[in-house]
Amino acid sequence: MWPLPTLPKTYHFCPPQLSLDPLGPEWDCPLGSKDLEEEEGPWGGGSGLPPPGCFPGSWHHDVGLDCKGSPEGADAQAWTVYYYSVLQSCLQQAGLPETQDRSQVPRTGNMLLCLSPAWLTKVPAPGQPGEAALLVSKAVSFHPGGLTFLDDFVPPRRATYFLAGLGLGPGWGREAAELARDLTCPTGASAELARLLEDRLLTRRLLAQQGNVAVPATLAFTYKPPALLRGGDASPGLRLVELNGKEGQETLVKEEVGAFLHSEALGDALQVAVKLSGWRWRGRQALRLYPRAEQGPVVDTVLALLEKLEEEESVLVEAVCPPARLPFPGSPPPGPELALRICAVVCRTQGDKPLLSKVVCSVGRGDRPLRHQSSLPRTLEAALAQCGLAEASQVAIVRQRVKAAAEAALAAVLTLEAGLSAEQRGGRQVRVDFLGVDFALTVAGRALTPVALEVNGGLCLEACGALEGLWAAQHLGLAAEEAAAAPLVETMLRRSARCLMEGKQLLLLGAGGFSKKFVWEAARDYGLKIHLVESDPNHFASQLVQTFIHFNVTEHQRDEENARVLAELVRARGLQLDGCFSYWDDCLVLTALLCQELGLPSNPPAAMRLAKQKSRTQLHLLSRCGPPWPAPSLYAVPCCPLESEADVDRAVRQVPLPGVMKLEFGAGAVGVRLVKDASQCREHFSRIARDLQGEADHPGIGLGWGNAMLLMEFIEGTEHDVDLVLFGGRLLAAFVSDNGPTRLPGFTETAACMPTGLAPEQEAQLVQAAFRCCLGCGLLDGVFNVELKLTGAGPRLIEINPRMGGFYLRDWILELYGVDLLLAAAMVACGLRPALPAHPRARGHLVGVMCLVSQHLQALTSTASPETLQALHDQGLLRLNLLEEALVPGEYEEPYCSVACAGSSPAEARHRLLGLCQGLGIDGPHYPVAYFLSHFK
Repeated sequence: MWPLPTLPKTYHFCPPQLSLDPLGPEWDCPLGSKDLEEEEGPWGGGSGLPPPGCFPGSWHHDVGLDCKGSPEGADAQAWTVYYYSVLQSCLQQAGLPETQDRSQVPRTGNMLLCLSPAWLTKVPAPGQPGEAALLVSKAVSFHPGGLTFLDDFVPPRRATYFLAGLGLGPGWGREAAELARDLTCPTGASAELARLLEDRLLTRRLLAQQGNVAVPATLAFTYKPPALLRGGDASPGLRLVELNGKEGQETLVKEEVGAFLHSEALGDALQVAVKLSGWRWRGRQALRLYPRAEQGPVVDTVLALLEKLEEEESVLVEAVCPPARLPFPGSPPPGPELALRICAVVCRTQGDKPLLSKVVCSVGRGDRPLRHQSSLPRTLEAALAQCGLAEASQVAIVRQRVKAAAEAALAAVLTLEAGLSAEQRGGRQVRVDFLGVDFALTVAGRALTPVALEVNGGLCLEACGALEGLWAAQHLGLAAEEAAAAPLVETMLRRSARCLMEGKQLLLLGAGGFSKKFVWEAARDYGLKIHLVESDPNHFASQLVQTFIHFNVTEHQRDEENARVLAELVRARGLQLDGCFSYWDDCLVLTALLCQELGLPSNPPAAMRLAKQKSRTQLHLLSRCGPPWPAPSLYAVPCCPLESEADVDRAVRQVPLPGVMKLEFGAGAVGVRLVKDASQCREHFSRIARDLQGEADHPGIGLGWGNAMLLMEFIEGTEHDVDLVLFGGRLLAAFVSDNGPTRLPGFTETAACMPTGLAPEQEAQLVQAAFRCCLGCGLLDGVFNVELKLTGAGPRLIEINPRMGGFYLRDWILELYGVDLLLAAAMVACGLRPALPAHPRARGHLVGVMCLVSQHLQALTSTASPETLQALHDQGLLRLNLLEEALVPGEYEEPYCSVACAGSSPAEARHRLLGLCQGLGIDGPHYPVAYFLSHFK
């Protein structure tokens, strides 16, 4: 069965995990030579038909599982019906409705499940020799609320991600392997990678050498080993004996087995297991347990298995990890000693970072091996309690050790993957996106230690899904983000988005300043074709784009005319654009007008004008009293526009003081000031009118629109940023961050924390306030940054920035949530709905402070120089975002850089940052970092 994200149209949650391998491993299998000879192969005999038996249930069986134009034989039809029954059984047990057959009137979905290879077709990809596109003609689609539909697609839909269940034996393993090979779309598994990862010997050496993960002591007899196993450094506890022949090895085997059974590497192990290693023996395999003292039977079994080896396969003799003897409170329960098998799912996330997704366990007799599908799944806490360990602190230690080992295992696999060629991986787009790791819990060095037994592609994920299924029917509100597959689905969607956007032609208005240097690296990474319109003919980005159009974008009185001129320039150059967007304040209205001229997706120019002028935003929202309710007027703040000194006198009579004066079209808090009385209002208005008259006085803060100001009521409360992604007026994602207190009477940002430390209800209030204010202004599509204050009466709007958040926000959100606001903005500009997690989980916490040239010039030229900060960033000790290129002091300054520290909690991140700032000289009497961080407790 194969889930495939395709062109994103409808948001979804991941379906219940289905078995990737319907035939589970068996218990202890006899290994005499006679038994081996009677088998037809590693999978044994059989007709090639699905397992006999029925799935109890009342779902309809008269559904159209045939795919038009691609008929199946009787055996293939039997497998398709079998997989459909598995799906219905899973849905039924989870308390979800039966799949509806709507193949005559299909709709679209993000996640598709194909139950038969006949539902998929590979077609040669134009311009990409040797590669193929994957088309979907029929599938089961998944939708919110647990709804599933059986759909036909005419014409077929192009897959933008493919994940297949692979394997030998009955089922569709071979067909899936062929479908997954050399695709143009991102692929999450291949037979080539599976052959490597399912080789126990190879993965054990990899985990021990690259990941420093504990593995069982192992003696391996390998017949003509693969290149990856030849040579290299010896691994502790792993002994590899290379064989060029399978016969006449009696003396060698006897000597090696004897030495191994008496070696200290086995520790306290009382038993050894003899098993086969290699791709053919995955899933169901031969296994025999022997007491450590019985050398003769071990030797005989090894010799019998050697006869069955093919090249690059091995016979393993491994220590059976003794169960950890846990301190059971009171008297231990009667019965045999219990053993614990831990199953961990770890996923590749943004930046190729491993992340533990979920841990499940099984408990059984200590004298018998625990296997997938042969024991009931349970949580780590329940399993440890069953074995006698219930103390929360000790359980947390075990969980942390499992997490470290599992993430180290995937990191080692990703290192191996990076060194393989496209041919060795099975295709240019093939990656390992998740890994299952099985551990035994034993004692090593007087410490509870997880020992990695094997890695697998789907069984651990299936075990997690089985545990989730036990709860699903009773807890229908189980959040999708708690599912083991959630990080995997996020990775699938992220890679799918990259596939969709690769090669897109985008017109970008305004290159931005030094702080936007990340845009060009990201565009290259995503394969975007950028055509840039920019006022500065010498801008460094002019050499980094497909097309550079020099055009003055700051003459805002002529925006309508300039939009028409630019549209003609685009047509004259023959640019075939997929979208047009901007993240630069000066260009937002012009961009909307140009999109209107070119017929490209965008917000209405009127909405952009409304959001761009701060007083118009507030006054418009004050008039929006609903319905619906809560109305945007509840969030707006009284204000008065100021264009002359006479306006100042009128404003102080209308707006309660103290108030805040700011530029109508300003950015970066430049010129924003707290005023307490009428004289301060007049003084500040005169100062701005004198110092900031036009674009040349302070480029990039919106002075091309003029230097008109506004006076608004000063709102007490904590300040927060909400970064939104909207598509078609629907909220796709929201990210809330907290800001520290500013240095009044100025409002330049001092400190920030993400994710928010607010209670969930307060966070939801902020998100809804930001969302409703955007809708109230007519902003329906795009990435927006909304600044609010949380007062005792609820959220109040400071301003809407109708573009991607500035400073560090894009970088922090990408780091913590794996969501790239730049890519999301580009997708919306192309009319594509970004498939984003509705409730993304942060991977940690970031707390940061701003550095100002006026306050930190001495430190920035000595202890906290840009070179020093960059070196600390490269070492992972801090997170640096340079916002300005030069150390130029001035009265109307913006932050020079942001310095942040990460932690598993806000307190940890705050503590690290404070210590770092004290050591670097950023903290001081005139810039008290501890005070700026005080809001984040």
